[in-house]
Amino acid sequence: MSIAKILIVEDDQELQEALVDTLTLNEFEVISVSSAEEALVALDDDIGMVFSDIRMDGMDGYTLMTRIRAIKPYLPIVLMTAYGTIEQAVEAMKLGAVDYIVKPFEASVLVEKAKSYFNRDASSEDDFVAADPVTQKVKAMAQKVANSDASVFISGESGTGKEVLARYIHAHSERRDKPFVAINCAAIPENMLEAMLFGYEKGAFTGAAKSMPGKFEQAQYGTIFLDEIGEMKPDLQAKLLRVLQEREVERIGSHKVVNLDVRVLSASNVNMQQAIQNGVFREDLFYRLNVFPMRLPPLKERPKDIASIAERLLQRHCGRTRIEPMISAPAMKRLIEYSWPGNIRELDNVIQRALVMMSGDTIQPQDILLDGMEMQSTMTDGFSSVGISLNDQQNDLPTDLKAREVALILETLKQHNGHRQKTAETLNISPRTLRYKLAKLKEQGVDVP
Repeated sequence: MSIAKILIVEDDQELQEALVDTLTLNEFEVISVSSAEEALVALDDDIGMVFSDIRMDGMDGYTLMTRIRAIKPYLPIVLMTAYGTIEQAVEAMKLGAVDYIVKPFEASVLVEKAKSYFNRDASSEDDFVAADPVTQKVKAMAQKVANSDASVFISGESGTGKEVLARYIHAHSERRDKPFVAINCAAIPENMLEAMLFGYEKGAFTGAAKSMPGKFEQAQYGTIFLDEIGEMKPDLQAKLLRVLQEREVERIGSHKVVNLDVRVLSASNVNMQQAIQNGVFREDLFYRLNVFPMRLPPLKERPKDIASIAERLLQRHCGRTRIEPMISAPAMKRLIEYSWPGNIRELDNVIQRALVMMSGDTIQPQDILLDGMEMQSTMTDGFSSVGISLNDQQNDLPTDLKAREVALILETLKQHNGHRQKTAETLNISPRTLRYKLAKLKEQGVDVP
């Protein structure tokens, strides 16, 4: 079972071990890797902070920071280097680092930085885009409710940015300098969720090798965000209700009560009233969570946000590793006119595809590959521009998007002689995503280089 951890990225093995020992002695959970490429593989929702060296073989720390901020803009990143200058420090902060330390440094400096930034929210106000009048009203409401300690329930379709809104509320509250701890209740197995939320003592169950604080304790004096709360099972709902009513928590296997000072934000994409009527969600818990209800509209209801969000996504995915392209007017028209059933998450996928497909310095309409749409001629033009060939069958390309994605992956892999990291970088996807896709292809009997 895992708890929030610090990720150390350092290619000097002796220093890496010293960093791990120092943080472990100060009761932090630590994962260490020797390269930026390994860091991207290790990155998951359990990571609460990153310390990274700047100068490393392969991908450097600046590029790693850009990659991380593209997918987890809220994650605090502190860069370390033996070649520190004021100019580098300023550049690092501009690119998104929360801090910068110069080697050699005292152990106390490392611990101080860890205590200052661990589980803090490093996202900026600009991460919640509000260009459309509809979203501007939501943003204004969020600013007002942020000044209170009221529990907020955010409803909205999957991929609309509910966690981004929750982080925005936290960032504008009096708790902004305290932890923001998010947990996806639907992503944790039922038999683990209670322990993740409330913590456990050593020996409380098989595999509990040492005591661990739960998410509520980690969020002490800050904010906890319970995402997909509608998926929580009824027996755990009763325990959560008690925690919220009594404002105290007991770890599993302990009789010691921990008093809580935590603000609770929650969200779901299910119809909660229907869930209550169906008997799968407690009405008393819902009203405890739903003190201040907010609804985040789907992307199709806020079309003026699309251009601004697309530009923000381009900034994140390009960073300093490539020149940020323009989006041509016809290409932007395609984006604005599309209905976006997958909301911002789908828009992010489309932007990443466009960065792979484009040639030159401008994204054109043929580079915009939309999910579930028949675009044979556009897609054929786009894919031919990057030279796809499957067993030299260039004139017999499959017509559906999934098959074309497979063709693009295999051809790029072939171009890089099977090198996974270079392939992932060219496709602008994470190594983990590439490994997952390749594993699925192997299961389907595809010959993967």
